[in-house]
Amino acid sequence: MARFTFKLPDIGEGISEAEIVAWHVKVGDRIEEDQQIADMMTDKATVEMESPVSGIVVELAGEVGESVSIGAALVVIETAGDFSASEAPALEPLTDEVKVAPLSEDQVEVAKQYEAENPGVGAPSSPAPASFTASPAEAGAQSRAFGNDAQPSSTSTFATGPRPSPGKEEDHAAARVLASPAVRARAADLGIDLAQVKTESDRVRHSDLDAFLRYGQGQGYHAPHASHARPDEAIKVIGMRRRIAENMAASKRAIPHFTYVEEIDVTALEAMRGDLNANRGQRPKLTLLPLLIAAICKTVPAFPMINARYDDEAGVVTRHGAVHLGMATQTDAGLTVPVIRDAQDRNVWQLATEILRLAEAARANKLKPDEMGGGTLTVTSLGPLGGIATTPVINRPEVAIIGPNKIVERPIFVGDEIVRAKLMNLSISCDHRVVDGWDAASFVQALKRYLETPVLLFAD
Repeated sequence: MARFTFKLPDIGEGISEAEIVAWHVKVGDRIEEDQQIADMMTDKATVEMESPVSGIVVELAGEVGESVSIGAALVVIETAGDFSASEAPALEPLTDEVKVAPLSEDQVEVAKQYEAENPGVGAPSSPAPASFTASPAEAGAQSRAFGNDAQPSSTSTFATGPRPSPGKEEDHAAARVLASPAVRARAADLGIDLAQVKTESDRVRHSDLDAFLRYGQGQGYHAPHASHARPDEAIKVIGMRRRIAENMAASKRAIPHFTYVEEIDVTALEAMRGDLNANRGQRPKLTLLPLLIAAICKTVPAFPMINARYDDEAGVVTRHGAVHLGMATQTDAGLTVPVIRDAQDRNVWQLATEILRLAEAARANKLKPDEMGGGTLTVTSLGPLGGIATTPVINRPEVAIIGPNKIVERPIFVGDEIVRAKLMNLSISCDHRVVDGWDAASFVQALKRYLETPVLLFAD
């Protein structure tokens, strides 16, 4: 028997530590190689940590919400292999206040049973040393809050889950897919055919299952429906949710917002969008968003104060020539703002393609760090939820954010005639320290001209 210490690797961007936002294992769990063990968050992204070995978890490096330094021990795993002392160094306490996390009686019984059935592998027979705190009870709730619904069983610590029944053609196809035993067990529990799961690598991982479920493709998976009042649940504000809270509070605290709303007749724009989609060929279907972004890019050169960033500590406003447009995107982990680089250089089809790519990457938690920062102006849309008007919060240090609202059909007067029209309210929130109300209103009126006469979007 030997102990393997998995140290938090350098995950780039020059960071010195990462925050634990979810544990997917607990002390006493039997894990397999490549099984997901934790989610670690840096300032820019969440990274999934996977075990490099199989064995039994004997130590965890802290509770959800705590930070771990790069190179420090994250998990200690008892294995059947032989690792040298240099690979499994003694661990120093992380804090002065430590907690011992002994195995429960059920875990000890299961461990003994597993050891009897698997001689030579073994299981932990002593509680975790006091140098590390065990995973907290709320880790399961926190993982669910961040989109990880499947957790290891608390009653069968070493169970690998049911396997698909033999003899079915789809089971043979799934068996040919490369995946760790833990991934196969989870897929079986959820009723997912691994052969139907798309992956960018040569094997299916937990993140691929998350994306598969998130997009509603799991035919055999049905979330339970509550029929009774649920108990109160205390959710620790950590990770992405904490960063959103801090950023929003800082934005409202530091920026004097004002919001301007204008009604826009998008009848012609919607008609043109329908014609473009009818003749799009293999190109992605156009929504309103790429047309709105194209109109914004046409408008901002005359209003450089809108496409800007304000460093209030240095007292400097930078008016940007290029439009790096942030696109507020809702994910299971919270609001994320991927950035479309050089939006002014893309046509509506290229914008539609990039919007789709970034949205899918955001929801699958696969955005790269350089796709999440450096925006100069943001658009936020509630999509089908619509809304009559919004007062969006500025994405600091930007100075403006634009929010289209739902499109409604209403009768309007055109001369002496009453006609049917498609109308949409457009909101813009601005930083009143650097953008005057007149400038914001003038910008929206110029933007309105492009949206109500959409042929101008394709004119030089």
